[in-house]
Amino acid sequence: MKYVRFRDPGGAVRRGEYESGHVHFANESYSIDLESEAGEGADAGSVSAIEVLPPCEPSKIVCIGRNYAEHADEMGNDVPDRPLLFLKPPNAIAGQGDTVTVPAGKDRIDHEAELAVVVGEQCRHVSEADAMDVVEGFTCMNDVSNRDDQRQEQNWVRGKAFDGAAPLGPVLATPDEVPDDAAVRTRVNGELRQNGSRDQLIFSIPELLAEITTYLTLEPGDVVATGTPDGVGPLEDGDEVAIEVEGVGTLEHTVRVP
Repeated sequence: MKYVRFRDPGGAVRRGEYESGHVHFANESYSIDLESEAGEGADAGSVSAIEVLPPCEPSKIVCIGRNYAEHADEMGNDVPDRPLLFLKPPNAIAGQGDTVTVPAGKDRIDHEAELAVVVGEQCRHVSEADAMDVVEGFTCMNDVSNRDDQRQEQNWVRGKAFDGAAPLGPVLATPDEVPDDAAVRTRVNGELRQNGSRDQLIFSIPELLAEITTYLTLEPGDVVATGTPDGVGPLEDGDEVAIEVEGVGTLEHTVRVP
């Protein structure tokens, strides 16, 4: 099953089932285009009557660094011996079809495609064996990264937590929809930049949830971004970005450099 969180014509925020180009809620059905070819320039965020919203409202996004060996290598870093954790706050969230305005005056702002886990219940001290029980589903995320400042600080606030630095969406897909080897890809202006898969994760989703909940409570709607494959690269003003996770779909947004 796939779900879309949206604002209906009356302004109310709803969540409906998504199937074959339509969102169904109560007795209403809304036509919506989320199925255009990724990176082909189509307005995949266009809708006839509703506004697509990010699929959840997290109190925090827990991100994982260097969780793909080839990405760690391309960044000149070693693979960590335990998950490398950092946070993005709610102000970083952007949605399907949004324009992400990145910090001005930076030499390099990068895209990072990620499979994002959406937590379905409050949880702490979750075991690996029980970890998938707290997962509501998966979505796409772009961990937009300001490399200039990331390289100069240890906590990565300027580098990772600026407004709009975590586009999410377009749907929430239940775990059965997403293969164990789901592809994770980025296209920029139609050009394939990243092409990894879920089975390349160094630390699995159960391992990540067990580690994170050893230290902090996850709330319903919180997101765990599982890391990015190799192929990260710079973004420029006007770029059209498509983040694809097999079984979820494609998140599209544009980039504005002030």
